[in-house]
Amino acid sequence: MPGKMMRRHAAAGLAALGGAALLWPRPGRAADTAGSDAAALQQAARQEGSVTWYVAQGDTPTAERMGRTFTATYPGITVDVMRTTGQVAFQRLLLDIKNQTPHCDVFSATDAAHMPILKERNELTHYVPPNAADMVSRFKAQSDDGWYYVTDAGRWVPIYNRDKVKPADAPKAWTDLLDPKWQGRVSVGHPAFSGGMGAWMLGVVQLHGWQYFEQLARNNPRIGRSTQDTVTLLSAGECLVGPTWAPGAYRAVDKGEPIGIEQASDGGVVMVFPSAIPARAPHPNAARLFLNWMLSAAYSNLEAADGSEPIHAGVPPRADEPALAGLKVVAPTAAELRQGVPELIEKWRDTFGN
Repeated sequence: MPGKMMRRHAAAGLAALGGAALLWPRPGRAADTAGSDAAALQQAARQEGSVTWYVAQGDTPTAERMGRTFTATYPGITVDVMRTTGQVAFQRLLLDIKNQTPHCDVFSATDAAHMPILKERNELTHYVPPNAADMVSRFKAQSDDGWYYVTDAGRWVPIYNRDKVKPADAPKAWTDLLDPKWQGRVSVGHPAFSGGMGAWMLGVVQLHGWQYFEQLARNNPRIGRSTQDTVTLLSAGECLVGPTWAPGAYRAVDKGEPIGIEQASDGGVVMVFPSAIPARAPHPNAARLFLNWMLSAAYSNLEAADGSEPIHAGVPPRADEPALAGLKVVAPTAAELRQGVPELIEKWRDTFGN
């Protein structure tokens, strides 16, 4: 039922946008004049003084650390971080739009399908960040120039508890999670709450079909909300194996948690996380400055250190993470996510019963 309710709520919010748009004067979406002059943009952003960031990418400590780094780079501009799961962040933005109470300056999604929906409803600001010219080509191709840009990307990996699972016994492929020896010891997220989980599911369905999840259900996995729940449960030894987004796993490793990481031999699932400026952003200049910073080499270095894929072409990947070029990967597109994830949520509810 949660999956169905989530999608119903989102659909209701989207339906309400049409009526709200008639009552709420729409700002000009192509007002990019400040972006042509970096000094003028910074001055205008400092006059606004803050930027509110709706973010589902990563965890709360990481998002807050990014916000503090931005403020250190641009003193006088604070970052108000509103971090939650991908579907919840989207619903919050829809509610802001419906109620004509704009709060969000930069929206960073884990479900790439959210961006075309917002664009079609004229709810995004048109802005071309200068740093977009230096993006890795594969991620620039998955952006919509002027409307939204991939600011973070990461692969999904099988992980395990190193204290309780020997490396030789650890899952090396997604199909290994189906082994009956993991009965009751697999942790997964919930696609109705986590946009990342929906992307992983779609990638696995492309590789193995829905029967994969019918078999996974027989192992009685423990179902959380966020993909980060899997890292938490494995670190505590409450579960032993599971799929998760690589950056969350690498951050746990860096903290000394007993997390082992493998690369899925049957196909790594790569998700891209786009960011955009809502059409009614209360602090539009600070938002432009923040979005351009998210495409900088400095930001990409911070993300890569946590295990994300470098977005800036001049930034190398983390030293202990294999390059994508040497791996078999699948990368669901925004169009595939938009069509496929709602269907998968309904199938999930029918198969897993929640």
